Amino acid sequence: MTGAGGVEVQDRVELAYVPELADSVGAIRARGKATPAGRLQNGVGLIAAVGALYSLVVSFDGPGGRPAYASVFVCLLALVFILGLMVLTPTLQGRQVHRLYASQGEFRTVVDDATGLTLMARDIDMTYRWPLMSRYTETDDLFVMMSPDKNGVGLVVLPKRGLATGDADRLRAILDRRSQRAGR
Repeated sequence: MTGAGGVEVQDRVELAYVPELADSVGAIRARGKATPAGRLQNGVGLIAAVGALYSLVVSFDGPGGRPAYASVFVCLLALVFILGLMVLTPTLQGRQVHRLYASQGEFRTVVDDATGLTLMARDIDMTYRWPLMSRYTETDDLFVMMSPDKNGVGLVVLPKRGLATGDADRLRAILDRRSQRAGR
């Protein structure tokens, strides 16, 4: 960003927050929608659910026009299992991620045009340079930074509640300059 007199001005935004379970679950869900691997996983689950639903409907037309109850039961069980996995997997993964960070207390994160993201907590002092967190996605409550691989394995969760008033737009502007919005 260029300031008065053509002098380069580096923008930075600071966040302060205590990690919540909803942050981790929301980040996992957002990654699932924003990455090719996540969209593939969601698509396969949806196709499997539709297949189980189709099999369920077909089993109602058994021999002699009566339902094949064993097939109906198996198809219904498969449908419930598949839908349960689709709903529960992000929650279970989010719980694992949350357990790792919850014991650290308050996080202070600095997002800097020049440096990248610096996270500090009780036992954590890490800096992610921009090439490592080169993509992001946004939800109503979070900015989710992701590594450049197709799975978005590396995640940094930036809860909007940790921002000062008006800083969400500044943070979005930095992210738009330094990284690519995922899922486009």
